[in-house]
Amino acid sequence: MEATDASRLAVALNTVLFGAFGASGASERMLTPSGFAHAWALGVILWSTLGWRGFVAGVAYLLCGSAVTKVGRAKKEALGISEGRGGRRGPENVWGSAATAALCALAYRRAVLGRAAVALSPPALLVGVVASLATKLGDTFASEIGKAYGRTTYLSTTFRRVPPGTEGAVSLEGTLAGVGGSLILAGYGVGSGLMPPAAALPTVLAAWIANNVESIIGATAQGKQGLGWLTNEVVNFINTLVGAAAAIGLCLLTGAV
Repeated sequence: MEATDASRLAVALNTVLFGAFGASGASERMLTPSGFAHAWALGVILWSTLGWRGFVAGVAYLLCGSAVTKVGRAKKEALGISEGRGGRRGPENVWGSAATAALCALAYRRAVLGRAAVALSPPALLVGVVASLATKLGDTFASEIGKAYGRTTYLSTTFRRVPPGTEGAVSLEGTLAGVGGSLILAGYGVGSGLMPPAAALPTVLAAWIANNVESIIGATAQGKQGLGWLTNEVVNFINTLVGAAAAIGLCLLTGAV
């Protein structure tokens, strides 16, 4: 299919599907109005570059991430550590979480068309797409489950005990949940054929590495004087970028792609 035809089909299908999603009322529980529009744009990018498999990967992240955000919500609200807007995603959340996936998807499409912008093979770029989403879903699971059920929370840098919800804090329960979250997307990536089975373990390992890097950033830099630009969304982008790069590197090193 020609690139222009794929784009037109992606726009049409996304408009129909997102229209049904909006009409059902479910979108209001997951996205702000502007977040809905930006999620539609992300869906167009993923479908026009990767087909239905890429689109479903994005939807899987949104549904799973939104669902886990509501786990233990009453407790998190009582402690003042719940997500703002009731967990609904705005544009900044959409792109902070999925900009890396979108960039890898666009680079993949250019590589397939023989106009590669980076020196990576199409299979490696597909790993980047899946790994970035797996990293962010793992981060969301770790954060939300850790805040709700983490019995002991430590700073990732000093292992000093801190209250749940502290930037850079980790817990055993949250860490295990994070691995589970990344496994969901890695499993989908393999099951849908976006990446080979041999790439699953490197993807999950890369997500774990990236989320530890994010915890260190949160503990040492985020919110510090002079670093006001280092918002949650910027840290999320760095997190997914590290996850994608680490997964691609591990897969190339092990010959998985």
